[in-house]
Amino acid sequence: MISEAAVPATSESFELDPAVMFPLLGSADENLRALEQVLSADVHVRGNVVTLDGVPSDIAVGKRVLTELAGVVAAGGPVTPDAVRRTVAMLHGGVSESPAEVLSLDILSRRGKTIRPKTLNQKRYVDAIDANTIVFGVGPAGTGKTYLAMAKAVQALQAKQISRIILTRPAVEAGERLGFLPGTLHDKIDPYLRPLHDALHDMMDVEAIPKLMQAGIIEVAPLAYMRGRTLNDAFIILDEAQNTTAEQMKMFLTRLGFNSKIVVTGDITQVDLSGGSTSGLRAATEILTDIDDIHFARLDSSDVVRHRLVSSIVDAYDRHDAARGNAGPNRAARRR
Repeated sequence: MISEAAVPATSESFELDPAVMFPLLGSADENLRALEQVLSADVHVRGNVVTLDGVPSDIAVGKRVLTELAGVVAAGGPVTPDAVRRTVAMLHGGVSESPAEVLSLDILSRRGKTIRPKTLNQKRYVDAIDANTIVFGVGPAGTGKTYLAMAKAVQALQAKQISRIILTRPAVEAGERLGFLPGTLHDKIDPYLRPLHDALHDMMDVEAIPKLMQAGIIEVAPLAYMRGRTLNDAFIILDEAQNTTAEQMKMFLTRLGFNSKIVVTGDITQVDLSGGSTSGLRAATEILTDIDDIHFARLDSSDVVRHRLVSSIVDAYDRHDAARGNAGPNRAARRR
């Protein structure tokens, strides 16, 4: 076998569409600098001609990356240094899907802002929501589990595929006691539902949301309010599902009515249940895996789309828990 070091370096030049060059290279060539950092081949650009220097395998990867990014631009998608890094990561992962298809899939557009998946797992999650009646999105904070699900819900409402959106969370203390918080019961519960309101404001006209809530077209409510109901013609999202008990999860899932879709999101490593109760999300991943039309989408630290440090923080905590034999424990029990 010939070692990589023994393979002689070579050079290859190719042309790209002149119309894609400026957005491809980025403002002040920021994308070009990102390419130079993540590609093993040297990149040189003159007009719309790109020259790659290096061993043939590195040149092949570099050419594929640039071709995929040009495809993103041609499809109307933005190319950023983060998109450059994610494209390279997808290709190194040996995936069969085209990174251009992943990064240019439009879910929802509002006032010039378009919501798209940013990683392959996010696209698979979105595709699973289209293809299944019940989808569980399981992964760490910042992977877009709830945000993408809400974008799909708003998309379904706008397309008149459903007649209402129902958003719910368990009102479980995360270190505080509800009884000691000031205000009425609504005031005490509202902070737990606030992230859902915030996401709605990103996706819909702010003036329309109160009217839709008053008409019952959008409902944001604690999980306890779901008991005894049958939810027809609705897109239902259960957020922070790791903080449900097994009984609550069963209660929620059996609210499913006709022409409805359920998305359940949560992170089984961040359980705040007291008394060492088993997480309903964890139980569901063990009980429901073999049922047709129920899909479990797994996201991980590579799918984090917040600040780059969030991914590193998630990985560091996972390593720490694994070293202590504590992977995925109940956080409330650890606090005690």
